[in-house]
Amino acid sequence: MNEDGTMARLRDLITVAEKHGLKICAIKDLIQYRMRTERLVRRGAETRLPSSFGGDFRLIVYESEVNELHHVALVKGKVAPDEPILVRVHAACLTGDVFGSVRCNCGSLLERAMRTVEEAGNGVILYMREKDRSVGMLDKIKQHALRDQAYCTVEANLELGLKPDLRDYGIGAQMLADLGVRKMRLMTNNPTRIVGLEGYGLKVVEQVPIALEPHCTNLRC
Repeated sequence: MNEDGTMARLRDLITVAEKHGLKICAIKDLIQYRMRTERLVRRGAETRLPSSFGGDFRLIVYESEVNELHHVALVKGKVAPDEPILVRVHAACLTGDVFGSVRCNCGSLLERAMRTVEEAGNGVILYMREKDRSVGMLDKIKQHALRDQAYCTVEANLELGLKPDLRDYGIGAQMLADLGVRKMRLMTNNPTRIVGLEGYGLKVVEQVPIALEPHCTNLRC
């Protein structure tokens, strides 16, 4: 507690720790530690998914031990730990994936990734319900409104006080490890977002861009 009786926040606790020579860690540090040392996902169900985007996939639903969210792995072909495999980690986007919004290219990226895996004959696509950048539906619609005022996506996020989109794969990394993935040909157009993979025994051996024709609505994004 602070001297005035209010709850001490991290900044207050750091001051106390420095004064008394104490060690301190944040809740986010504990979460990162658990991600690396504990199994926080489990397979919940599996079925065959015949898709118009890329033929047949194995669809595996993963249940998280830390919240009620379910995530999906789409797997095609053989996953061999010693062989690089195409991987796409896709953050769920309701407006783009479901409603076909062209303000973002999320839906097109997902479809192109599935077709690329089909062409390669094997690969893994993770569909993650939880975005590490914490853009929920409310913030996403506010973001779209700012886009109407000529903001690009990055500028809109900064205006809303959202953190940069640097993704620690976390739960997704545990899903990949469970599937036997070790070496990845990572399908991404944003290589600067890749952080924290080494701690999960994963290695990116190649970054594979996803080529899309830009829409006039999102040329600046």
